[in-house]
Amino acid sequence: MGMSVTISAATEQDAEQIFRLQYLCFQGEAALYGNYRIDPLVQTLDSVREEVARDCVFVARLGDEVVGSVRGRVTEDGAASIGKLCVHPRLQGHGIGARLLRAAESALAGERGATRFRLHTGHRSEGNLRLYRRVGYETVGTARGADGVPMVVLEKHAEEYATTA
Repeated sequence: MGMSVTISAATEQDAEQIFRLQYLCFQGEAALYGNYRIDPLVQTLDSVREEVARDCVFVARLGDEVVGSVRGRVTEDGAASIGKLCVHPRLQGHGIGARLLRAAESALAGERGATRFRLHTGHRSEGNLRLYRRVGYETVGTARGADGVPMVVLEKHAEEYATTA
């Protein structure tokens, strides 16, 4: 009998697994852009630890293994910035990313008062764009990442969380 994937708030003990998972998961994004200096690949373990302690971070677990994660924080304008959503390559396509997003949205709106959610993804990242649009995000603009990658900016109002949850 197989185990179920569970979603929960990350703890300090999860930081190293999140760090390793993120490095594995973002290799495909780096290859897509020919840029191996994207933020998830150059972030330090200490920086991941700081985010786990400060931000709203959720993980997906299969037994004791962290197989997915997402981070979010409320910015000065009341929007929740959601980022670094990743799911282990062997488990992609099973709804884990959408479940992680819902958990982050729920906590960011309910516990931290976010009025809307905002995320960025690379302009060539079709799978990411499909997921975000499927769960209610709409393109609101473009930006260039610190690493030079052209990004699509997507948003969704917090009131819409209840209709897509």
